Amino acid sequence: GQSGLGKSTMVNTLFKSKVSRRATQPGREERIPKTVQLQSVTHVIEEKGVKMKLTVTDTPGFGDQINNENCWDPIIKYINEQYERYLREEILITRKRRIPDTRVHGCVYFVPPTGHWLRPLDLEFMRRLSKIVNVVPVIAKADTLTLEERAEFKQRIQKDLKAHAISVYPQEDFDEDPDDRSLNDRIREKIPFAVVGADQEHQVNGKRVLGRKTKWGIIEVENPVHCEFPMLRDLLIRSHLQDLKDITHNVHYESYRVRRLNEGTRQALG
Repeated sequence: GQSGLGKSTMVNTLFKSKVSRRATQPGREERIPKTVQLQSVTHVIEEKGVKMKLTVTDTPGFGDQINNENCWDPIIKYINEQYERYLREEILITRKRRIPDTRVHGCVYFVPPTGHWLRPLDLEFMRRLSKIVNVVPVIAKADTLTLEERAEFKQRIQKDLKAHAISVYPQEDFDEDPDDRSLNDRIREKIPFAVVGADQEHQVNGKRVLGRKTKWGIIEVENPVHCEFPMLRDLLIRSHLQDLKDITHNVHYESYRVRRLNEGTRQALG
């Protein structure tokens, strides 16, 4: 998503730590350049003895230029480079027992909260990316819309995605059993999630909560009544974490692998 939609804040909210950007000097916030230059930061997050290696790749200036023609190219190139790196390790005669996995398992796409329709840029980006990675669209800064505007905007986005045959995660084609299908149908009804990010805590009824303070009250980001951030968090790091990895490996990576090996065979025959 473009600058100013709260991508870095959302990732920090998701993992309750400053994971999306690292200061070069202590106490100084790093200035992220406004270019479509991909930046990856890797962390090991530990909670209750469970360790998780997380790599966040940020696209700070995507869609900010006047001419955004082919601005998705660096992002597509990056995703394919990670598949290529994995493939090279996999086809070695003596390969590692555990191949280092840098593949992108999920792409959260931030839609600006216009309340109208998806922009051609959003549609073209998601159309191209949904073929090579699991895309999860979210409505950024959803607190700028009323509940009615939010519901209407969601319906318009769902219509747009259907009209342009864009298959976002969780994809209907990959539901394996009836239980999966019913759970995923409930999630699909809610996509795109209307989210609000915040990395500051506030006091509400004697409890510390993550939220955004306004003149008329506090928007609690982890309160499902206020926004759908909890749904996004559960999808990405609780209920569907393994599924995101499986679909990446069995579907997206597999189609890349087949294409690359076919190219190699054609070149050998040529």
